[in-house]
Amino acid sequence: MKRLVLVLLASCAVSVAVAADTAAPVNEIMREAVKGWAEDAQTGEDYFSEARLQRIYSQDFAKAYREAAKFPAYDEGDSPFDYDVIVSGQDSCSIKDLNVSAGPDVEGKSDVAVTFDNTHCLGERAADWKPSELHFLVIEEAGHPVIDDIVRPNGVGSLKAELQGIASQEAGEQ
Repeated sequence: MKRLVLVLLASCAVSVAVAADTAAPVNEIMREAVKGWAEDAQTGEDYFSEARLQRIYSQDFAKAYREAAKFPAYDEGDSPFDYDVIVSGQDSCSIKDLNVSAGPDVEGKSDVAVTFDNTHCLGERAADWKPSELHFLVIEEAGHPVIDDIVRPNGVGSLKAELQGIASQEAGEQ
């Protein structure tokens, strides 16, 4: 009986460790967003730096980003975006009330839900105001959790689909 309890406890510990790891790449991106939008903001590492594309994003997402990055939003830039895709805009307050919550693995993907307040400094808010929300879809590749997509609610949708759209639209115009 003692052995069975020990095996069950060890199994639970492994499950908890795996669940905690699921949010690791998301936590890294959100730490960067918090740092970048702080009142004493410092220039940090791009969300989509080559090092991060290789380490915390899926191969499919990294490929979509690299294809879209061939068509930067600005002449002097290297990003296909003209806005911060994490805060969903060009203007933001410092990030407060950050919550990262990893959901269960369903068919090889975990939904890591993120909510935060980045509008507290912009004046009065509507009565139906809700915090900003993102859903990071995390999969496992080569034994590590990696971000395969970032889904933004309210009709904005999949960041990976946006990247693919940029690449295909711009490639078609050449």
